[in-house]
Amino acid sequence: MEAIETSRPAMRGAAQGSLDADSRVAGIVLLLGAVTCFACLDALGKWVNRTNDPVLTAALRYFGSFLFGCLFLNPWNRPAIVRTRSPWLQIARALFLVIATLSSFFAVHRLPLTQATAITFVAPLITAVIAGPLLGEWIGARRVVAVLVGFGGVLVITRPGGAGFQPAMLLAMITAVANALYSVTTRLLAARDSSETTMFYAGLVGSAVFVPVLPFIWVAPASGTMWVMMAGLGALGALGHWLLILAHKHAPASLLAPFFYAQLIVAALAGYLAFGEIPDRWTVCGGVIVMASGIYLLYRERVRRLPPSAGVTV
Repeated sequence: MEAIETSRPAMRGAAQGSLDADSRVAGIVLLLGAVTCFACLDALGKWVNRTNDPVLTAALRYFGSFLFGCLFLNPWNRPAIVRTRSPWLQIARALFLVIATLSSFFAVHRLPLTQATAITFVAPLITAVIAGPLLGEWIGARRVVAVLVGFGGVLVITRPGGAGFQPAMLLAMITAVANALYSVTTRLLAARDSSETTMFYAGLVGSAVFVPVLPFIWVAPASGTMWVMMAGLGALGALGHWLLILAHKHAPASLLAPFFYAQLIVAALAGYLAFGEIPDRWTVCGGVIVMASGIYLLYRERVRRLPPSAGVTV
């Protein structure tokens, strides 16, 4: 009996470890689903923008996303979702997302999908820089070097002053800056509001922004297929953010963060399948540099948070 009793905690511990492992795997799978949605959203937006005003595409993406988001969140039966402790911060975060969406749609309208996506992935590096003054999370010398190397990767992609430079690349950089500000405000809101509340306000504010301009840009879709694509924009946006929320409920952000870079791979595949785009060597090299810098930043962040007994110096 004694042997049986002493083995039970070990069995429970093993079972708990198995559940934790399963939960983390589920979180990674959900995140990969989310970034696939985001990459497909960009590809669909690029396709629709062949005949649509990008502003109209962004507006319909928000209206559809807000509608699908409400179906997911059900604020009528869960009124607590509508309550926020930081309304102005919610509005600011939503506006950063609107800016990111608009500049992204304009960028992919002019640039290959992989190239635009690679440039926007400098956002985590920008976040590392602005997190100091805004969040008090100052970076050390090694991470400063990683940020500089990452920005060097963007220079490899854009080649400013060279024949390969296009003004639309600046729009992709605006997307990156807006995404970084969006990320910082999301982190500020995480301690104040639920993720469902934050998702609700992102759709609400974004839709409200486009309501006044819709009468001036509205053009009815020319076919049923285009209507389906318009609805797809909203569905992909809502589903992607919902999967993102679920992913972070199953696994810690530090584990999930490197898998965001899978979006670049999906974007390259979508660009090839939908538009016949093959990334040039500058985009591939620069994208690898940006990804490597971002992953190193995540690694240094994890090392910095290890307890002193781990014997790690930063």
